[in-house]
Amino acid sequence: MVIQKFAVILSLIFLISCGGGSSDSNNDVNSDPNFNWSIDTAFLQDGGPGKGGIPALDLPSFQSIDEITYMFPSDLIVGIKIGDKIRGYPHKILDWHEVVNDTLDDEIFVLSYCPLTGSAMAWDVNADTGVSNFGVSGLLYNSNLVLYDRNTDSNWPQMLMESAKGVKKGTVATQKAIFETTWEKFQMMYPEAQVLNYETGFSRDYVIYPYGSFKTNSSLLFNVNNDDDSRLHRKERVLGVKNGSVTKAYDISAFANDLDVINDSIGDKPIVVAGSKDDKYAVAFERTTSDGVILTFTAEFNQMPIIMSDDEGNMWDINGTAVSGPRTGEQLTIPFSYISYWFSWAAFFPDTTIYQ
Repeated sequence: MVIQKFAVILSLIFLISCGGGSSDSNNDVNSDPNFNWSIDTAFLQDGGPGKGGIPALDLPSFQSIDEITYMFPSDLIVGIKIGDKIRGYPHKILDWHEVVNDTLDDEIFVLSYCPLTGSAMAWDVNADTGVSNFGVSGLLYNSNLVLYDRNTDSNWPQMLMESAKGVKKGTVATQKAIFETTWEKFQMMYPEAQVLNYETGFSRDYVIYPYGSFKTNSSLLFNVNNDDDSRLHRKERVLGVKNGSVTKAYDISAFANDLDVINDSIGDKPIVVAGSKDDKYAVAFERTTSDGVILTFTAEFNQMPIIMSDDEGNMWDINGTAVSGPRTGEQLTIPFSYISYWFSWAAFFPDTTIYQ
């Protein structure tokens, strides 16, 4: 009976899984090389519901924080700040939609979240990507969401942030700074924020997490090309950072309860990583400024969203913006980086070093 129940649960998960299915998991025979995949198709899989079966949000609806009643203090939320405006995207809605096409302060971007790899990111929608909305392609690569752009139907494995097939093949998207933290901390930092709400136009029970115990158990639903479960638990949330061929992962559960700030380097690139175990966030920025100065950072406690200061006397917030000091208004560059489950980062980047 237990086995039967488990089989039913797996079947339901398969039907709603990140990416949804399509018959497009093999290389197309086409004279145009753009229509051959640039990734290993052995790990490109059909997820279940079909192309667009998991509906992207094209007209997202937002409410003020004091109107939101469905969030618990420990719920995770993705935040993005552009200019003086900030929006939050709860995981519990992204679990069901995965892709949000949005505009904030006249900047067009796509925000995506893959529940099966725990990875959230945003990138610019511009001439490089093609000024287009994005959708859920119906495919998974290394268990990770593959987006498609609706203008050219090119495919974009999310965690590569690069088109792997189609007219845009080889195009690398421009990443935007985001952060993830708990609802409790997000409310405290940005009480003026607008938050994605349940008015999506789709009938979903957003209170229910659609993947059962997947976030905490050690099981995988889809094959990956490197299963590194000896160094960390597969579902440990890590911040992965990449510079060229060099990659490093920072275990969020290993950060101090309140705040750690780490001055580090990835290959030849000086970076700073800040994070908190209790507040469940980690962010990374380059330490080299636009005028070539390499800054050294120190943690600033109990001043969120300010998280660190530097040796010039500037104070920096969780978005990498200087909020006071001689560099007020400057923005630190983000390296290729995002939070994901350990198993997924290790699948994409097998030679990753774990920061100790």
